[in-house]
Amino acid sequence: MTTRRILSTLATAALSASITLSACRHENDDPAPAQRVSNERVLRVCADPNNLPFSDSTGAGFENRLASMIASDMNRRVVYTWWAQRRGFVRNTLTARECDVVMGVPADFELTAVTRPYYRSSYVFVSRRDRRLHVRSFDDPRLRRLTIGVQLVGDDYANAPPAHALARRGVVQNVRGYSVQGDYRLSSPPSRIIEAVARGDIDVAVAWGPLAGYFASREAVPLDVVPVSPTLDPPALPFTFAIAMGVRRADRALRDTLNTILARRQPSIDSLLTSYGVPLLGRDDVRRVASADRVAGGQEHP
Repeated sequence: MTTRRILSTLATAALSASITLSACRHENDDPAPAQRVSNERVLRVCADPNNLPFSDSTGAGFENRLASMIASDMNRRVVYTWWAQRRGFVRNTLTARECDVVMGVPADFELTAVTRPYYRSSYVFVSRRDRRLHVRSFDDPRLRRLTIGVQLVGDDYANAPPAHALARRGVVQNVRGYSVQGDYRLSSPPSRIIEAVARGDIDVAVAWGPLAGYFASREAVPLDVVPVSPTLDPPALPFTFAIAMGVRRADRALRDTLNTILARRQPSIDSLLTSYGVPLLGRDDVRRVASADRVAGGQEHP
């Protein structure tokens, strides 16, 4: 599940904001993939070509590798429709029948039918290990004097859960925003917030765990990646999310097939995600978060 989709969903559902940038199309070599492969044994996947660690056009993301794993179990091959994740992504890919599966969506995503979740992760604090900060909570008093980086979707700090949590504590002046959209001409634009920590431009970043874990492990300077605690900021702002796959609502047979494969291949999926540095919540954590979600009026998905 991508950082962009997580943040835009949260912005809409929890904080009444949305992605404002227009859609940006990246064409396949095949100009008409939906028509050319309709009768072949393929798994047609919608993906962003420049969004590591989730996906990229070289197939280096964990969603690329997961798509290949799923397709192999279905005795199919993967065919991609590449489209940058901006406003209109689902409408112009999945809904337009250019492809059939989005590999990573929130488990309560409203624009698609969803499979069972295949992982649950968390927002994390990222800091240089040599600083020995070990920040774990938004209530840490040091956050009032440290320079903090947060990921943004729109034009203000109210559109991302970490920024919202900091603002309600009066921590604003020392916060720096890093657009999750970034400069799309550059490789992996969401990575800039982690690079800023490594350079010392900011003291600590709060970022979506899969992105933070992946890029932190690739910095020359050792970085600490610590899940946000507690997992729910009262009254109802969560920092952990279950991630599933999205299909069209009418594609129930495909969803059922994906659910069967996801359940059978869960150990392999866990190993894949771990190899990419994704902070995974264990079963006890999932039960505890599910209980918190119910208290907050959230909804769990089987």
